[in-house]
Amino acid sequence: MAEKREGEPFTRISVTEAKAMIDAGGVQVIDAREAWEHAEGHVPGSVRIQHMAILPQADKLATDRPILFICKSGARSAVAAEFAASLGLTDLYNVEGGHTAWAEAGLPMDVGDD
Repeated sequence: MAEKREGEPFTRISVTEAKAMIDAGGVQVIDAREAWEHAEGHVPGSVRIQHMAILPQADKLATDRPILFICKSGARSAVAAEFAASLGLTDLYNVEGGHTAWAEAGLPMDVGDD
């Protein structure tokens, strides 16, 4: 399902593709949601940077490996990926369906603050 649409600086991937990339290692996962959403459940090992804070917190973004962006449904993570692209980053992925699809697929989630 990986898909790069014309004009988008990121590749859209399913939650199962995201999980496979995470399991293979060498990726950074950015949770683009609010702190309270992250605390309710998040992808293990993800770093929370609210989508509108991507630019001011750019120093937290990996420059040497792929970055997967995830939010609740895929909208805020797409915005976060666009902001990352504006910084010159290129190996960017948006997890379609976000945490809603992640949970529906029965994939592992951590609860609480990191």
